[in-house]
Amino acid sequence: MWTRIPAAILSTLFLVSAYADGLYQPGQFQALTSDRRAYRPGDLLTVQIVEAASVQASADTKTEKNGSVNLGLKTPSIDKSAAVTLADQFSGGGSINRSGRLLAQVTAVVQSVYPNGLLHVKAEQTIEMNSEKQEIRLEGNVRPIDITDGNTVLSTRIADAKISYIGDGVLGEKQRPGILTRFLGWLGIL
Repeated sequence: MWTRIPAAILSTLFLVSAYADGLYQPGQFQALTSDRRAYRPGDLLTVQIVEAASVQASADTKTEKNGSVNLGLKTPSIDKSAAVTLADQFSGGGSINRSGRLLAQVTAVVQSVYPNGLLHVKAEQTIEMNSEKQEIRLEGNVRPIDITDGNTVLSTRIADAKISYIGDGVLGEKQRPGILTRFLGWLGIL
């Protein structure tokens, strides 16, 4: 009877050690004292989109061209002369003033990690409210050093950033010119 107890204890210890070996994954281990920043594919990262753009351009063009031709025919019986003057003037100008600002916060997923350590991230967010649909898409490369302790990064710190904001619905429809205006613009009337 006493010989069976040590065998039971040994088999239990063997099972516990086998179970413990299965819990530890060397590639996924993160100590309790380490920070919780994204560093591998599948990790989440909060991106604070803070973008402001302003464009101002103006152009003035003025051209002028003058020319003249004088012809004359003189013989003992004919005395005729003619003159032609040509002039061409063009004056034009235009200006563009545009500004935009986008403030948002989206959660991105780390798609891959480059050999140099850059994280390739991608995010998509869709919000639908009262027949209005707004989509934010973001993609780019993040340096791990730019990720804060709270696992966030500013959009201004994303390399090769592609950020798009698309609104669709009644409000977006009202901001487009009507079909008659677009047709007359296509004809060159407007």
